[in-house]
Amino acid sequence: MTLAIVRNLASPRVVRSAVEEEDFEQEIVDQYALALAATGAGDGTVEFNCRAAVDFVRSSERRLWAVGVEDADRYLVRLRQERCCKPSTVQGYAGAIARFYDFVISRYQRDIHALTGCVVMQPIDEFNRPAKANYPNVRVPPGRVEVEELFGHWAAQLPCARKYLPAARDYLAASLWRRGGLRIRETTMLDVRDWRPDLGQWGKLHIRYGKGSRGRGPKTRLIPAIDGIDALMQWWLTDVRHQFDDDWQNPDAPLLPSERRDQLTGACARIGTDPLRSGLATAVATWLPDWKGRLTPHGLRHYCASALYERGVDLKAIQDLLGHNWLSTTTHYIHVPTQHIENEWIQANNRTTLRLLG
Repeated sequence: MTLAIVRNLASPRVVRSAVEEEDFEQEIVDQYALALAATGAGDGTVEFNCRAAVDFVRSSERRLWAVGVEDADRYLVRLRQERCCKPSTVQGYAGAIARFYDFVISRYQRDIHALTGCVVMQPIDEFNRPAKANYPNVRVPPGRVEVEELFGHWAAQLPCARKYLPAARDYLAASLWRRGGLRIRETTMLDVRDWRPDLGQWGKLHIRYGKGSRGRGPKTRLIPAIDGIDALMQWWLTDVRHQFDDDWQNPDAPLLPSERRDQLTGACARIGTDPLRSGLATAVATWLPDWKGRLTPHGLRHYCASALYERGVDLKAIQDLLGHNWLSTTTHYIHVPTQHIENEWIQANNRTTLRLLG
């Protein structure tokens, strides 16, 4: 038996034809995909980053080692004007291209120069790099009175709902967004085992599928069942969850099930994000019509952060609750009343007066 010879990019070689150049490019892209996978990036993240890099190189009609900043300028303009991409999409493509070329320059600059005579340049620079596109889309949530009104009517109407079980499930999910700041996917991925009443003063929810930075796999965290979440969980698991199916004692069963059945097991399947979005949208249209089409699951996440901050909760604690890497991200979730600055000014003056009098 003989072993196949495996050659890597560091092996001596000569690029003589267009076909060999194309194969060489593909090897670099494959190595990049492998490096992304090594960081724990999901399949979707790997696919997008490689697709963006290949699309950019092909649009330039040059080899990847021969493109320059002018090619990136034209490509980003084309994304905006011809493909009508959103600013956030253009920013995503630019970031993917920049990361790809950082990888190429760091690992294979010397090899590419030896084989082609070209010095690879970073095509995304400080002049054509799109600005961060998401901050202008501020999700200002409704006020406390409005949210209390929405959930008060929603809870009161649950016993009269035409389909009680889905209505109760949608109410629980929205309550978790409102009180615990969960993301919608984090909510759908909860299992029965993820409720830990034995941890802490009120119990905790184990978030196993938190959003990782740059697609590097899920980031886990434990959030305390504050602000009445413990009572909601007790109600759900005691009075409601077992009515969906007999799988309610299985720790691996979904905490929020669908009415649909799994074809293999016969148990209830996991709920998707669309029914939960629809449930919230219907409730808002019914009991808070001024916010119809505007209040989303992520908007309730913003409400959670703002309500906690208004009640005096420390920003670092809110950051940990929401699962943010950076405190600066958390600050964009805080929407305080318009009189907040005035109130702080009055309190500061009062403290100064007390010190002077004392």
